Parts: sequence; C-alpha cells; structure tokens
Amino acid sequence: MTTLIALLALAIYLIFYFAYGRVIRDKLLKSKEAPEAPSKRLQDGVDYVPTNKYVLFGHHFASIAGAGPITGPAMAVAWGWLPGLLWIWLGNILLGAIHDYLALTASVRYDGRSVQFVAQDLMGKKAGTTFGWFTLFLCVLVVAAFGDIVAGQFAADGRVFFSFVFFCVAAVIAGFAMYRSKLGLGWGSVIGIILIILAFWFGDMLPVKMGKEIYFLIIFVYIVLASTLPVNLLLQPRDYLSSFFLYFGLLVGGISALISARPLDSIPAFTTFSAKLIGPAGALQPSPFWPTVPLIIACGALSGFHSLVASGTSAKQLKEENDALFVGYGAMLVEGFLATLVIISIASFGAAALGDKLMATPALGRFVNSFALMVSTNLPFLPMSFMTLFTAVWVSTFALTTLDTTNRLGRYIVQEMAEPLKEKNPSTYKILSNKWVASVVIAFLGIFLAWSGGYNTMWPAFSGANQLLASVVMLTMAIWVKKKLNPKYVMSVLIPAAFLWITVTVALIWYEIVIVPVFFADASKTMNIVTGIIVGIINLFMLILNFIMINSFLKNYKLKPETA
Repeated sequence: MTTLIALLALAIYLIFYFAYGRVIRDKLLKSKEAPEAPSKRLQDGVDYVPTNKYVLFGHHFASIAGAGPITGPAMAVAWGWLPGLLWIWLGNILLGAIHDYLALTASVRYDGRSVQFVAQDLMGKKAGTTFGWFTLFLCVLVVAAFGDIVAGQFAADGRVFFSFVFFCVAAVIAGFAMYRSKLGLGWGSVIGIILIILAFWFGDMLPVKMGKEIYFLIIFVYIVLASTLPVNLLLQPRDYLSSFFLYFGLLVGGISALISARPLDSIPAFTTFSAKLIGPAGALQPSPFWPTVPLIIACGALSGFHSLVASGTSAKQLKEENDALFVGYGAMLVEGFLATLVIISIASFGAAALGDKLMATPALGRFVNSFALMVSTNLPFLPMSFMTLFTAVWVSTFALTTLDTTNRLGRYIVQEMAEPLKEKNPSTYKILSNKWVASVVIAFLGIFLAWSGGYNTMWPAFSGANQLLASVVMLTMAIWVKKKLNPKYVMSVLIPAAFLWITVTVALIWYEIVIVPVFFADASKTMNIVTGIIVGIINLFMLILNFIMINSFLKNYKLKPETA
C-alpha cells in the first residue's frame, strides 16, 4: 500500500508540473518573452542578488516549508490517513502550486515588490493597507507557532541544538566559499556537505540540556540577526545547505515508502468527521473536517505565507522569470510530496514506533519516530539512532529557516507601513524604518506568544491567518490575470480562490466561537487567558480585514480589463 500511494503521488505531481505548469508559463505568463529580472536591474548585494535557480530553490523551499508540511499532516491523521491525503493532493495541484507560482511571477513583474504592493496597485490604497495588516499579523503568528516548535525540539533532544549551531557555522563557511572565493558553487557545496556531516557528528557528541525558556531567548537573538544581516551572508547559504536535508530526507523516505509495501494499518483510513484536534493546554475540541481542514494541514496543501516568501525574498533573487516555474510551482509540489511521506510513515510505521501511545504523542513526535523507523527498517545501513537525530534536526532546521525568513519579511512590512509617517512624523518613521528595530518588533511579539502557548494552541491560529491570506492572494491574482494578462484563464484561478475563501472564512468564525472561549475555561491559568485574549483579538481583526478585502476585490473585479 505504501508503494501504491507513493507512486500515485509522484505521478500526479510530475504530470501537473510538466503539463499544467508549463501551460501557465508559456500560454498565460509568456515568461520566455519577459524583460530582464529585477535581481539584475536593481542588484544591490543585500536583497537583490541574481541567484542560480538550484540555490534559490533550496532557499525558497526551506523558507516555505519549515515544519508546516510535517506538523499539519501529522496532526490531521486524527481524521484518518485518507481525508488528509486527499486534501493535500487536491490542495497542491488546484490551489497551492498556482498560488505560489503566480505570486512569485507577479512580484517579479512589479520589480520584486511585495504582494501587498501588487494588491494596492490592482485594488487601491485601502486594499494595500489591509493587506499590510494581514501580513503583519501572520508574521507574528508564524514566529509564535514555529518558535514554539523549535524550542520544543531543542529541549526534547539535547543533540539537536548543537547540531544546528554547527550547521549555522557550516553555512557561513560554505557561503564564503561560494560567493567570496574562487571555489564557486560546486566546491562550496562539497565543503558545505562535509561540514553538515561534521555538524551531525559534533551535535551527537556534545548534547546539551537547557530549559525551553532559554531556547526562546536564543531563538529571539538568532532570528533578529539572521533577518537583518545581508541575505547571502547567512540566510541564503544556510537555506541552500538546508535543501540537502530535503534531498536526503525525500530520497531515503521516498525509497523506503516505495520498497516497503507495508499496509497503512497503524491508523484507520477514516476515523470520524469531527476528530479531537484543536484546543489550548490539551483541552482538545471536536473539529469537523470541513471547514477546519485548512487550519490543520496548512502548508502541506497550500499557504499564504508562501506568497510573502515569493515576493519578499525569492522574487528579488530570481535570475530570470523563466526560472519561476521551477522555483515557485516546483517547490510547492515537492512540499506536497513531503506531506504525503509524513502520512505514509505515520500510517504504516506509527504503531510499530509508538504502540498504543501513537495518537497520544504530539504530532512532531509521531513523525520523528515513525519516519526514522520506516527508513531504518527499509534501509538498514541508516540506524534508528541516526535517523531519529536527522529527522529532529531536519524539522528544527526548516522551522528556523521559516522563522528567520518570516522575521525578514515582517521587517519589510513594518518598514513599508511606516512610510506614511515619513512626512507627518519623521522621528517615529526614523525609528520604525530602522531595520534592527523593525526586526525586533516582529521577533518580540512572536516569541512572547510562543512563550505563553504551545504549538497545538498557536498552530490553528497561525494556519487560519495563513490560509485566509492565501485566499486573498488568490483573489488578487485573479484580478491580475483578468486585468494584466489574459481574461480567458481567470476562472482557473477565481473558482478555487472563491472555494478557499468561503472555507477559511467559515473556519475562522468557527474558531472564534468554539475554540477561543476554551482559553478562558480555567481562570487559574493566567498565561492561557493572556494568550486567548491576544489570539482572539488577532483572529477577530483578521475576519474584519477579510471582509474589507473581499469588498475591495468585488469592486475592482468588475472593472474592465486592461488587456484582452
């Protein structure tokens, strides 16, 4: 059964990449005729840096993936393995890949500016301001959700933290070799791979145990530095080297799934329509598959955060627009295959790895143990102890990549939103536009929320904001296609965008009515109440902004297109 599911997933993704993806590139976008990319025209050595598409793919994938395609599917198996798998596949090909590809290309056409700027150009100033608040809230919630995941991983296994520290050192050295020496990309990559192996060895030899609170402080300092330093000093080479984790994990995981031919019998194909999934402090609530599925699976199927990465960093590094198919569309499909492997590993090896504690184990623990056992069983030369360390480092590395990229994006948003103060209040503008101050604002708010609530609490709040942003971006792209490209293709974007918007809007209303009150159930838990107030307010603001945005969309969609 594992073999059949893995083959089916590969077939679906390859067919859509080489057929549908190329149709979008050649017929709708006509990327081969596009002008010179902004990475070349506006090259500044800090943000606008022309980058090899394979290096950029590594940065882009590591940034968009994080722990998203792992955490979400690992939680969603509470509904059974089949419902989550179907949403991942359909979400990938009908929503996620199109969303990412169009957002990346639109940003390139707008000189690498953010999707917020694109929305403002297409739907007016009010839409641009609303979009800015959307992304600001999302960045804070991303830092909160992924910050808690990373701190938890570090605290759970002392080997993981030092492996990551040595990995960052390896990235700086490899980056110097690739960009500032005559060794170039090839030898720089070889040096990087050797240093990655040493990082695992050092981490295994020097385990360290510290409290989760200490790790929150370390993560805070790290993401402020990583999001403010030049992109090719740490962020880009670290993301590039992170891609080798991806290739290795997908390779050994894919081979294991293909050759094991094991039944998916650790969990049923379908359990119940309303599984207990969401809730603070272990107070899980029955969560209906529809409309809450996008709140749970999140990045494994689609993600609004991807549009921020695409337009925030990747569009500024894309060497030519023609590479956007490989980087944007391709990365989302690879992320979907990773999410598929998560479900396969838990459904086939979860019981063997964790026994009757499978569903009682936190989502990341389910994946780490099940995936490690699946690989070590089918590829005996990779022992369980190594695979457990590798998988834990893999999760924390991608989560940290998302964190530093998010903080960089949040910095851009704070600086953009400060622009109106330039004339009215120059002193305030000078403070908020400072890159260090803007970075600290996002990092502080996010880590504070992470400190006060676990990822089971933060995850649905983050993914609700995330998927709502995805629906708004898809609607924005529908207007872009209609007004700037070719109206005859608009329904392929508008129909899935409308379905997503309805689904996520209903899900967030359900979350506000059903889940937020649970935070206040125990008055003795002050941090729960504080978190509930903050999350409830953010969720409510997101809903208000959502309806403002849909109003702007409806007004502008009716306007006559500029091209036919």
